[in-house]
Amino acid sequence: MKFLKNASMTVRLIVVTTALALLLGAYVKQQSASIMTNAAKNFVNSLEPWQKTAVTFKLEDEERSNWFYTPVPRKGLALHDMKPYQRQLALAMLAAGLSQRGFIKATTIMSLDELLLVLEPAPRRDPDNYYVSIFGDPSETGEWGYRFEGHHVSQNFTLVNGKIQGAPSFFGSNPAEVMEGPRKGLRVLAAEEDLALTAINSLTPEERKVAIVDVKAPADILTTNTREAALKGQPNGLSASAMTPAQRAKLQDLLEEYCANMPDQIAELREAQIKKAGTNIWFAWAGGTEPHQPNYYRIQTADFLVEFDKTQSNGNHIHSVWRDLNNDFGRDLLKEHYAASHTAAK
Repeated sequence: MKFLKNASMTVRLIVVTTALALLLGAYVKQQSASIMTNAAKNFVNSLEPWQKTAVTFKLEDEERSNWFYTPVPRKGLALHDMKPYQRQLALAMLAAGLSQRGFIKATTIMSLDELLLVLEPAPRRDPDNYYVSIFGDPSETGEWGYRFEGHHVSQNFTLVNGKIQGAPSFFGSNPAEVMEGPRKGLRVLAAEEDLALTAINSLTPEERKVAIVDVKAPADILTTNTREAALKGQPNGLSASAMTPAQRAKLQDLLEEYCANMPDQIAELREAQIKKAGTNIWFAWAGGTEPHQPNYYRIQTADFLVEFDKTQSNGNHIHSVWRDLNNDFGRDLLKEHYAASHTAAK
């Protein structure tokens, strides 16, 4: 009897523990939008009136789709115009929109401007020259968005009734690899580069002839900072349908790195797009296929585009981006929301 009683208690304990784990897992996965909203409210509430004026825009403002990844003049509120506690709250907004991995990449990229200030003295080289802009009123049930942007970091988020879109999402790194000094060997975007080299070098000579579309890599990502991502003509390169299962797995590893930069809600959206594409994924390459050689790659489907370029600064300067071909800046989310609102109003 004692054995049965203990066994029964054990079963109940397992059931309760499992239920709690499931509830906790569901809670964590559903909290990305809530965390982002709370972080934005905390930040806005910390600002002085003139700062609020600088940081806030209407959701429909043209500025929302005006993005770039070089140290150009920007609108919004810069970290260097914030008090220390405001800076921390601004970085909390960035952290809310990225995974731990993505946040580490972003802040490490920002720190490289200190190195560039020594290597390439210029007034725009400043790890605090990053801007926050908020579009609309932060709300878990409303429509709003925000941007965190500066040299080599441009993260754009749109929230509509708790749904999130996190594109365009840009990470860059100059240098791609620190070659000397106390940070020698640092490679912020090593995985985006190394996993791609593994994928291209897994192909047979005949497959490489199809995948490599140019012997010379372009000077930058082809879509640059366009408001809508589009490439001329049909996708080219090697289709995943022409790859072996092992080769497709290597391409999947590369795509998962781009998913892993984002929090659960955005990562799951990207993973769903990858799954939907199936083998209708095109992998194109240009330039060298060995480490330290200038190169470029893109991964394209009907729904998204990944571009990576490492050609500037003698092949030691990376630009990489995830674009949603239909839903950059939450265009589809907002269209769906406005259509539903219009129908409900009839």
